[in-house]
Amino acid sequence: MASGEGFLMEERREVLKVESRNAEVMASLSSSSSLKSPGQESSVLSEHRFLKVSGRRHLSALQSGKVIRVEKDGTGGKGTWSKLLDTDGETCIDQKDSNYDSGLEPCELVGSNASHTLDEYKKAVISIIDDYFNTGDVEVAASDLTELGSSQYHPYFIKHLVSMAMDRQTKEKEMASVLLSALYADVINAAQIRQGFFMLLESADDLAIDVLDTVEILALFIARALVDDILPLVFITKARKMLSETSMGVEVLQTAEKSYLSAPHYAELVERRWGVSTHITVVEVEKKITKLLRTYVESGDASEASRCIRQLGVPFFHHEVVKRALVFAMEIPTVEPLILKLLKEAANDGLISSNQMVKGFTRVFESLDDLALDIPSAKNFFYPFISQAMSDGWLDTAYLKSLTEDKKKTNKNDEKLRRYKEEIVAIVHEYFLSDDIPELIRSLEDLRMPKHKPIFLKKLVTLALDRRNREKEMASVLLSVLHIEIFSTEDIINGFIMLLESAEDTAIDILDASNELAFFLARAVIDDVLTPLNLEEIASRLPPNCSGSETVCSARSLIEARHAGERILRCWGGGTGWAVEDAKDKIQKLLEEYESGGVLNEACQCIRDLSMPFFNHEVVKKALVMAMEKQNDRFLDLLQVCSDEGLITITQLTKGFSRMRDGLEDLALDVPNAKDKFGFYVKYAAERGWLMPSFAAAEGDAVAFS
Repeated sequence: MASGEGFLMEERREVLKVESRNAEVMASLSSSSSLKSPGQESSVLSEHRFLKVSGRRHLSALQSGKVIRVEKDGTGGKGTWSKLLDTDGETCIDQKDSNYDSGLEPCELVGSNASHTLDEYKKAVISIIDDYFNTGDVEVAASDLTELGSSQYHPYFIKHLVSMAMDRQTKEKEMASVLLSALYADVINAAQIRQGFFMLLESADDLAIDVLDTVEILALFIARALVDDILPLVFITKARKMLSETSMGVEVLQTAEKSYLSAPHYAELVERRWGVSTHITVVEVEKKITKLLRTYVESGDASEASRCIRQLGVPFFHHEVVKRALVFAMEIPTVEPLILKLLKEAANDGLISSNQMVKGFTRVFESLDDLALDIPSAKNFFYPFISQAMSDGWLDTAYLKSLTEDKKKTNKNDEKLRRYKEEIVAIVHEYFLSDDIPELIRSLEDLRMPKHKPIFLKKLVTLALDRRNREKEMASVLLSVLHIEIFSTEDIINGFIMLLESAEDTAIDILDASNELAFFLARAVIDDVLTPLNLEEIASRLPPNCSGSETVCSARSLIEARHAGERILRCWGGGTGWAVEDAKDKIQKLLEEYESGGVLNEACQCIRDLSMPFFNHEVVKKALVMAMEKQNDRFLDLLQVCSDEGLITITQLTKGFSRMRDGLEDLALDVPNAKDKFGFYVKYAAERGWLMPSFAAAEGDAVAFS
C-alpha cells in the first residue's frame, strides 16, 4: 500500500484552501464580532445526542466514498466478525475468491475526531440531509452534523441543504428552512450562515441549469432567513456589493427585496409561502413567550411557568425567553425578584441551557443602547442583575467576562460624557422622526455641554450612515444650520477628524462607510460649512497611515469633478423625507379602518409597518381619543393585543395615557364625560398590566380624590 503521507499533505492543502476562502467571505459579510467564540460548541441539541444516537460516528472510506457507521471501538457491529478473530498480522484479500467484497479492501479511514476532506464532508452531509428529509427529525440531523465535525465546512452544508430542497417539493423547502433556524448559533454560527447563503448566490447561474425557477426559490429562501432572524437585513446590501453585476445572484437579491420583503405583511406571507408549517413559527413562539411571562408575573407560579417553557418544545429558542424576561423586568422593576427566581430555577433544573442563557443575556447587552432610549434605567438594571446571577452560580462567568469588563470601563468614564452621549442619541433619533431642527437646537442648548459639540457631529453622521438616504440628507441639512446657529468651524473640523479616525471601526458595520464619509465632507464644502482649505487641515491632523486620509482625497476628487455642485447636492436624492405629521396621518387612517370593521391582526401589522416603535405612544393616545369620541371600546381590544404581543411596550403605553391625561381639558369640550371615561380606562389598563405601577397608582388616587 502506498504511504499515507502524500494523502495527508493533499488533505491539508484542501483544508487550508477552504479556510482561506472562508476567511475572505466572512470578513466581508460579518458585521460586529460576537461575544461567543466562533469555534465554540455548546448546543442544547448536542446535549441530548447520546440519548438518541448513542455511539454513532461518521467515517468516510476514501476508496468507496460511502458514509458508514460503526461501533465506538470499530468491532462487534452487526454483520462483522468478533474482535477475538482479529490478528496483528497483515491479511491478503483474494479478488478471485467467491466471497470477495470490494468494501473489505484496505483503505485509509479518517477517524471521527479528525477533520474530513471537503469531498468526504459533502458526501456525508448529503446522507444527513436525505435522512432528514425522510424522517423530519431536527434533533437527529443536528446531532449527526455535530458528530461529523469539520465545522469549517458548514457553509457547504447550507449550500447543499438549500440546493437539494430547491429541486424537491414545498414540504422539503419548508423543512430546510426549519432546520436552518434550529441549527443557527448552536451548531452553525452566524458567519457561516451568511457565507453559506453567499455561496448559493454565487452559484445561482449553475443552479438555474437544473432548477428553472432558481431566482424565485432562492429569493424566497433568503427572505425566509431574514424573517427567521438567521440573516441580518444588511446581508442583502453587503452581498450585492460583492457580486458581479451580471451574476444571477443580483437578480435573486432584487427579487427577495421587491417581491417579498417590500410586500404588505411580508413576514406572514413568507412564512406561509410553502404551506402551513408543521413547526411553530417564530412570531407564534414570541407571542406565547410574552403571554407566559405575563401570566407568571401575575401568579408567581415558577413551576407552572417552567412547564409552559418546556411545553413550547423549542430548546434552541430559549434565548428569547431570557431576553424577553430581562426586558420585562427592566420595564417593571417590581417584578425583578420574580424574573430572577424564574431564570435561576430554569438554569438549575437544566430547562434553559448555559449556552441559551448566555445568548439571551448577550442579546440584551448588544441592544442596551436602543433599550435605554425607551427605558432610561435599562443599564442601571442590567449590570447589577448580571452580578446577582453570577454570584448565585447560575450564569457562567467565563462567557460574560467581556460584559463585566465593559461595565468597569463604563464606570471609569466620565459620567457626564456618558450621559451626554445617551442624550444626543435620543435627540438625533427624535430629529430623524420629526425633522424639527429648532427643537433639536433647543435640546442641544439645554444640555449645556458646548465643548462636546464635535462628539454630537460624530454621532449624527454615524447614525445617519447606517440609515436611508433620507436620514443622510437630513444630517447634511442639519450640519449647515448648526454651523450658522451654534457650531463653529473648529467644532465641525474636530467632529470630522473624530469620524475619520474611527473610519476603520465604522467600516466593520457599514461596508461603504469610506465613500459615504467622502460625500459628507464634499457636501459640507458645497454647503459652505467647510472650505477646501479646511480639508487640507483635516488631512494634516490625522494620524499617520490613517485610512481617513484616503477619504479626504476622495472628497477632494468629488469637489473637483465637473458639475460637482449639482451632483453632490443631489447625492442622496434631495429633500428631507416625510415628517411626523405623515406618521400621524397613517396612524389615524389605520385606526379608522380598524374602527370600521378591520381585523385586529391587520391593524397590528400596520403598526409594525410604521417601523416607529418610539412613536407608538401616538397610537395609544389616538386610540383612546377615538374610543371616547366614537363611544367604541373596541379600541381597548387593539391595545390589549398590542400589549400581549409586546408590540407596544409598557413605557409607550404609559406615555400615551400620560399625553391623554394632559389633553383632557381640551377634549372635555367635545366629550363632556372625558374625565370619567379616562378614569375608567386607567383602571382597565392597570388591571391588565399595561401601565407603570407608579402612574397607575397616582392616577387611581387622583380619580378617588375627585
